[in-house]
Amino acid sequence: MKVCLVNKFHYRRGGSETYYFSVAEALKAHGHEVIFFAMKDDKNMQCEQEGYFVSNASASGGIKSKMNMVLHIAYSKEAYVNMKRLLVTESPDLLILNLIHKQITLAILDAVRDYRMQSGKNVVVFWIMHDLIAVCPAYTMLDGKGDICEECLSGSFAPCVKKRCIRGSLLMSLLARYEADYIKKREWYDEVDLFICPSEFYHRKLDGRDRTDGRSFTRSSIVMMRNPLPIDMEYELNDSDDGYFLYFGRLAREKGIKTLVDVAKRTSVRLVVLGTGEMERELRGQARESENVRFMGYQTGDNLKGYIRRCRCVVLPSEWYENGPYSAMESMALGKPLIVSDMGGLPELVEDNVNGYVYSGGARGLEQCIKRMDALSAEEYRRMAQASLDRAKTLFHPDYYVEEIERHYGTFLKRKGAV
Repeated sequence: MKVCLVNKFHYRRGGSETYYFSVAEALKAHGHEVIFFAMKDDKNMQCEQEGYFVSNASASGGIKSKMNMVLHIAYSKEAYVNMKRLLVTESPDLLILNLIHKQITLAILDAVRDYRMQSGKNVVVFWIMHDLIAVCPAYTMLDGKGDICEECLSGSFAPCVKKRCIRGSLLMSLLARYEADYIKKREWYDEVDLFICPSEFYHRKLDGRDRTDGRSFTRSSIVMMRNPLPIDMEYELNDSDDGYFLYFGRLAREKGIKTLVDVAKRTSVRLVVLGTGEMERELRGQARESENVRFMGYQTGDNLKGYIRRCRCVVLPSEWYENGPYSAMESMALGKPLIVSDMGGLPELVEDNVNGYVYSGGARGLEQCIKRMDALSAEEYRRMAQASLDRAKTLFHPDYYVEEIERHYGTFLKRKGAV
């Protein structure tokens, strides 16, 4: 099977790119051929298909890049033409879409439709739902003030403009609403064969169960499949520790890091914070007189793994709807317990009092869980660490994931009458 992976970024940037490259390697390990379609960027990994990539478009780029995004936010003729050329030349069997809104755009679905009609080949299209953009133009279900908002689940995207949900900007919010309305009018989502959600929480938000009318955003099938870890992930038990609690990730309000720093200061437990972001200066000031809170900057690779291996546990105090974050998955694979909030898909990864703790109630609930984790006996801690490792092997193994992709592909190929 030849698989085309589509994502706006072709370099390691965040969770969706971790998925993008991890799945590519897993598919290759199972004997499948993998090709790519993305956006041009100086940071891109080398790729034989880069001649098909679309021009850079970004709100944070230069003037040309910004104008390109504004002018083609809902439909990129370049993406249509380049995807059509790739389909004709490469003839993939399966497209797996990731992040494509605004830069690549759903114009590539028109290219798939036209290619199917002209070639007679039944290309199957899957879409991995890394965010909630299909039902929320801001994709995070956070409004312009950073508060959780589900108003667009009503089916109208007007609240996005009213609340200035895109970076607090009226213009960006208007553009996001225009894009969402345009996609809805074109009924593009119905042209996808299968939507895959990495968490049951996102599955529920997208399939209509949390809407008053019970309607999904699409007539297409939606399933839940947990994202896989990389094929070279080291699964190991780390049942001893140096006593510190660890946070790694973006330093942003919705991540709950300010609450975590407050709790650490109050309880005097040692906290190590890895990462950068818009709140870094504020957080460093918040902890300036606290000797138990250390900021160690952005860490990757073996340095990051070293911090994870030696910590007491990893804390994910998110105050927004997380999906299935790789930070949690990688920590579990290294045999570390987790403390997580009850937001989004996080509680699906942690069985309370088995491989960690799930808390509600903000700072008070977090503080109680940290104290419980700190007080565990050596044997209790070892059992919790082992449970994390066991769950990671069961939930995130790339072999299982590829087998499910193959099974779903076969199902849709049969449904299209190709075999």
